[in-house]
Amino acid sequence: MSSKPSKRPLKVRVKSGGGRSPASKRWLERQLNDPYVARAKREGFPSRAAFKLIEIDDKHHLLKPGARVVDLGAAPGGWSQVAAQRVGSVQGSGNSVQGRGHSVQGRGKVVAIDRLEMAPIAGVEFIQCDFLDPRAPDAIKALLGAPADVVLSDMAANATGHRRTDHLKIMALAEAAVDFARETLAHGGAFLCKVLQGGTEAMLLAALKRDFSQVRHVKPAASRPDSAELYLLATGFRG
Repeated sequence: MSSKPSKRPLKVRVKSGGGRSPASKRWLERQLNDPYVARAKREGFPSRAAFKLIEIDDKHHLLKPGARVVDLGAAPGGWSQVAAQRVGSVQGSGNSVQGRGHSVQGRGKVVAIDRLEMAPIAGVEFIQCDFLDPRAPDAIKALLGAPADVVLSDMAANATGHRRTDHLKIMALAEAAVDFARETLAHGGAFLCKVLQGGTEAMLLAALKRDFSQVRHVKPAASRPDSAELYLLATGFRG
């Protein structure tokens, strides 16, 4: 079944006033008229971002049954939920960093991390911790128990509204994710990471080409056309 939503026939407009700023009004209108937002509610995903991973995986087949997956910057959990469904992990019980763990036993395994709180998701072990905390990589590896087959990163820093600053902040997160992937991936593994267009993503692309057999930019249909976000997809980790 195609992951593209059907078109909505009517456009919702939000009235001005009520203390809303013009920017807030535009954001609310965009949310109300976004078919992916509506579909996420219908299908039980915590955000529209789930469809970005669904569309990428439908095309590139990253999330195979039995795979071990790490989801960096996981909250509110859409990517983790998709990964758990596709690799075949199942819910159990247990503990993780700061007491917010959901142990998994099954064919696949999904370990997720975010500094924000995340509701429990079946088949996902969650660590509530800043990924940039020096203790985080070892905590993830301990839960994973073996090299990862896939490392996902949809991490993004809080936006400042200054395009260059926002670009540099998200690229710093992407570089940290790449370093972690190099340490964690099994031979032949895959890495998927969000970046923003702005120039320095080309340097990261070149660096990835040294460690992976194939590297490309991808922009799923669920990524808003007016957004500067892209995803770097690297497959065939040379280890």
